[in-house]
Amino acid sequence: MRPLAPLLALLAVAAAFAQTPPPPAKRLPPAGLALPAKDRADLTAAAAKLRAEIDTLARELASTPTLAALLPDLEIYHKAVDWALRYDEFFSLKEISTAQHLLAVGQERVARLRKGRAPWLEATGFVVRGYRSKLDGSVQPYGLFIPPHWKREEPGRLQVWLLGRGEKRTELAFMSERESRMPELAPANTLLLIPYGRFCNATKFAGEVDVFEAMDAVRRENVIDPARLSVAGFSMGGASTWHLATHHPGLWCSASPGAGFAEVASYQRAYLAKEPPTWWEQKLWGWYNATSYAGNLFNVPTIAYSGELDPQKASADLMEAACAAEGLKLERLIGPKTEHKYEPATKKELVSRLEKIADAGRDPVPREVRLSTYSLRYPGRTWVQFAGLARHWDRADLTARYTDDGTATITTKNVTAVTVTLPRLRALIVDGQPVSVPTNYGAAGFTVHHQSGRWWSGEPSATLRKRPGLTGPIDDAFMEPFVFVRPTGQPLSEKLGTWTTGELARATKMWRDIFRGDAPVKDDSALTDTDIANQNLVLWGDPASNRVLAKLLPQLPLKWTAKEIEFRGQTYDAAHHAPILIFPNPLNPARYVVLNSGIDFRDHAYGSNSLQLPKLPDYAIIDLRTPPGPRWPGKIVDAGFFDEAWK
Repeated sequence: MRPLAPLLALLAVAAAFAQTPPPPAKRLPPAGLALPAKDRADLTAAAAKLRAEIDTLARELASTPTLAALLPDLEIYHKAVDWALRYDEFFSLKEISTAQHLLAVGQERVARLRKGRAPWLEATGFVVRGYRSKLDGSVQPYGLFIPPHWKREEPGRLQVWLLGRGEKRTELAFMSERESRMPELAPANTLLLIPYGRFCNATKFAGEVDVFEAMDAVRRENVIDPARLSVAGFSMGGASTWHLATHHPGLWCSASPGAGFAEVASYQRAYLAKEPPTWWEQKLWGWYNATSYAGNLFNVPTIAYSGELDPQKASADLMEAACAAEGLKLERLIGPKTEHKYEPATKKELVSRLEKIADAGRDPVPREVRLSTYSLRYPGRTWVQFAGLARHWDRADLTARYTDDGTATITTKNVTAVTVTLPRLRALIVDGQPVSVPTNYGAAGFTVHHQSGRWWSGEPSATLRKRPGLTGPIDDAFMEPFVFVRPTGQPLSEKLGTWTTGELARATKMWRDIFRGDAPVKDDSALTDTDIANQNLVLWGDPASNRVLAKLLPQLPLKWTAKEIEFRGQTYDAAHHAPILIFPNPLNPARYVVLNSGIDFRDHAYGSNSLQLPKLPDYAIIDLRTPPGPRWPGKIVDAGFFDEAWK
């Protein structure tokens, strides 16, 4: 619920935020060194040659989809060197030889694949692979360590290992590491997956999606036992592990976070004292704060590691307290007299414990499930899941039990719909009320919903409602495929046109900097029905400059003319204001339309993943008379969330 403070006071705080001098912005990755002219010329020519060879091979394999699907395994070698050259991301002269090596490996893979062979598919030990992301079409690398005697066709164990922060870990450095560097935790007889995570973001936004896309890529070629998936990491990777374990309960047989932050308010206490957050930012901490989801570890056997002398031990202390508040005991191992690293004897004990947990495996249909969430972005991955909330960004709880006679009993708080995938269910009781079970429901299960004071079998009747994949806030649009739709017409005002152009350029650059991909961009005149069907549309500009926005405007919850913007009962001068908004796309309500925003944290957050958080809710009105800065896109005169019916 919105804090009980006068609206004018809230707007004054927002205005202060827009004008408070932020800390200096940080370039990420940092600026590289100047390469000797000959080395740059040689690498540029070799990279261009590899690109041409890949393009030729792609045409040759057009009728052989199984081989064409392996092209990302080649393209990652070109991208690693091409981007390092293009964006000045060589940080040592030693990386010249690294680049030469990667280009040679890329050429070798081209030659092998041209002959219909891909020996890296049968290799053991260290293997570097690639996939093409559904988000933006970019190629992304991932690393594997494949144990001896691994059999791809037999169910095997998979551990996801998440890396610590490395501000110079470009694709070039990552791929070089993955050829020889073992993860810190390496359980026996386990396929180890090391995602790139889209660089240095603690698996946030596209970094989180990267983990699951890399897992899907591994599953396409290996039979992975779903009861023996585990996740672990250290430092930034520990923060990633806290996040993935608490937000995706029911997926992992074990989790082992080492160090890493777990909660923004405590980890960034000093910074936030100088830059107090708005009420909506505090609400949005419910997206990533692991402490808020600590109760979900009921479903995930977790062993946390900390060095006794490590300042980041405080995060595990916080998680231990958060678990205790949920009636859970967090298992912990402490490396004696150790700072920010694993202590050898303790690490050995930790690996042994994780191996024993994997031996037992995860129960695919546990008799009891406990789930909490603040957003339908995280509905749970168990046999019961959140499908509707009464109030987003307030805590929602769900407890479910299953008995031998085929009865499931569910209790809820702040929940309006639940999906059940439990096979062979005979009876269902929700909040003390019997609910009919459909006959012959499939693997996708069935949904029950709360309406008029009782629970009913079936989907909610409202056609426009917040649901998994369609929840807001603005940043949720970038967890699925998206396209920036660039205006080609004349803007309503020069000020608005300048602001739009600058914000589009900033959003495109940030996607490349932080998430290592080129954001898809299309002119409004080039948008296709396929784009509308498959992608979230991010519309830049105004009704005069962007023809797609003009077409959709009558079905969006605002009026926008050359003179004024009318939104939620307020009127704003169109010459000096612009809306930022997320809403179901009227042309395809299963996808979003977004107005004038990319990922909305800004330059101030480059230096710490713990600040790379959602900054804006479902909508905001920007006063263009205050220029954009490293923290905000301008002075925010109003911001908030739509309700569960998008009103």
